[in-house]
Amino acid sequence: MVPSEGAWNHGDVDRQALSDFLRRRRDTLRPSGVGLPAGPRRRAAGLRREEVAQLALMSTDYYTRLEQQRGPQPSTQMLASLSRALRLSADERDYLYRVAGHAVPDRLSPSEHVTPALHRVFDRLADTPALVISNLGQTLLQNPMACALLGDHSAATGWERYESYRWFAHPEAERMRYPEHDRPRQSRALVAGLRAAHGTMGARSRAAELVGEIAKRSEEFRDLWERHEVAQRFSDHKVLIHREVGPIELDCQVLFTDDQSQALLVLTAEPRSGAEGKLKLLAVLGTQRFDTARTRHIERG
Repeated sequence: MVPSEGAWNHGDVDRQALSDFLRRRRDTLRPSGVGLPAGPRRRAAGLRREEVAQLALMSTDYYTRLEQQRGPQPSTQMLASLSRALRLSADERDYLYRVAGHAVPDRLSPSEHVTPALHRVFDRLADTPALVISNLGQTLLQNPMACALLGDHSAATGWERYESYRWFAHPEAERMRYPEHDRPRQSRALVAGLRAAHGTMGARSRAAELVGEIAKRSEEFRDLWERHEVAQRFSDHKVLIHREVGPIELDCQVLFTDDQSQALLVLTAEPRSGAEGKLKLLAVLGTQRFDTARTRHIERG
C-alpha cells in the first residue's frame, strides 16, 4: 500500500506500513540465523512474534500490538532494539524510523546499529565470550558469557556505556577485572584508541565530548592524553579476574567492519586448560543470571 501524503512527517506514525514491514522482516528470518534454536512443530519458516520480542528485549504483548496497528508510537530506543533484532541494513533501519514517525539517525555520527553481517558472526558465538564495541569503546552487543565475564553494560546510559569513561571515572570498580600489574597497559591502550578515534572524527565530534568528560574527572587520563599515543590496541593475550572463578587466561581476536567504526571481540581459552574449565563454569553461572535479568527487562517492556 502506498503511504498517504504526509504519513512520514516527523511525529506521525504510518501504522500500516510499520505493521507490514515488521511482519515481512520477521517472515524472512530463520531462528538459526539469529542464534535461536529452531524448536519442534514450527509451522512457519520465519520467526515467531515472541522470538522477535525476546531478541529486542521487549514484551511479546508490546511487539504484538505494533504488528496489529494498535500500539503506541515506539521510542527511538525501541526502534534501535528492533533494528538489531530484525538484522536490518542501514537503509531498512532508516525506513523503520521514518514510518514510526522519527527522524532518521545521522549516518555520519557514531552509530549503535550493528551491521547484519557482523551481527551474523556474533550470533554464532554462543560458547565463548563475545562482544561488539564501537571505535569509542561503547558496548553495542554482548552475549551471555561476555556479560558474565565483563559485566552487563547493555542497560547503562550516557557516558557509562563507554569503557574508557568507566575505567577512569570509576577506577576502584572497573579495574578489579585486571591484574594490578596490567592496569597501566590497559590505561594506555584505552587512551591510544580514543586518540585514534578523535583524530578520525574531529574536534567537534562525540569523541571530543568523551575526551572532555573524562579529562574533567581524571588526572591520569590528562597525563596519558598529552603523550599523543595513537593506536587501536587489543592485547592478543590477557588475564581477566572474575570474583567467583578467579584469574582466567584468554586470547583476544578482533574482527573490524570495513570502516573500522565497530569491532567484534572474541575471547577464547586454550583447549583443555584450566581457563577453559573456568569458562565452562562461568557459562552456567552467567547464563542463569543473564536469563533472570532478561526476564525482568522483558516484563518491564
